[in-house]
Amino acid sequence: LATGYIAARQGLRPEPFYLGVVFAGLGLGLSTLAVRETSGHVIHEAAMNPDGASARSLSTSEVFKETSYANPSLAAASQAGLVNNLNDGMAWGLLPIFYAAAGLTVTQIGVLAALYPAVWGLCQLVTGAWSDRIGRKPLIVAGMWVQAAAIALIASSNTFPPWAAASVILGLGTALVYPTLIAAVGDLSAPTWRASAIGVYRFWRDLGFAVGALLTGIIADLTEPGTAIWTVAILTLLSGVLVATRMEETRGA
Repeated sequence: LATGYIAARQGLRPEPFYLGVVFAGLGLGLSTLAVRETSGHVIHEAAMNPDGASARSLSTSEVFKETSYANPSLAAASQAGLVNNLNDGMAWGLLPIFYAAAGLTVTQIGVLAALYPAVWGLCQLVTGAWSDRIGRKPLIVAGMWVQAAAIALIASSNTFPPWAAASVILGLGTALVYPTLIAAVGDLSAPTWRASAIGVYRFWRDLGFAVGALLTGIIADLTEPGTAIWTVAILTLLSGVLVATRMEETRGA
């Protein structure tokens, strides 16, 4: 929101980029001063069941295999994370161009870009705790399908109000999924290899940024942006189907 406001008045660069420098500095300062070491919790948890099979350490290749395809629930989480961030790649790479081509101002595009993560960031404070109570799988499936509906609304609309509504809905769907997926990965991995499993999951999830930007860019060049957006909506819907059919409920696992 702030960069859209600055860009509309000062130009696209360099002024809007100064905010990024400030935010990075704040993140470094907070992580250095406020974050506490947590490895002691892992040691304690592993010591609670030292003879159990779950306490066995796995090699990096074994964790990659488990998280990527061998364990159906972990594999379902990994592909959902990839598709979820594929949406993000589209949102940051293609949608501003799509909106600009429709005649929106830089400020309006900034508002749309802000609504999505603002709703996502606020709502995940609730959805993460909610998944602790009702389970992971229902929220993940619902979140993927809500995102698919929001993206379809973007593709089928051509004015600011429905796009704003779609940005809010997309943020809600992402909030249902984002904290819940990583919680599910934590549920399914033992403390001795949990960080490695989350690392593999994050590999697949964050690869979605690159896949989304490239996929939607190529499709938009070959056809038109609306087709690329519809493609992402369909992929997101199918990702939810995969979670519904392959993932076991992991709360309490």
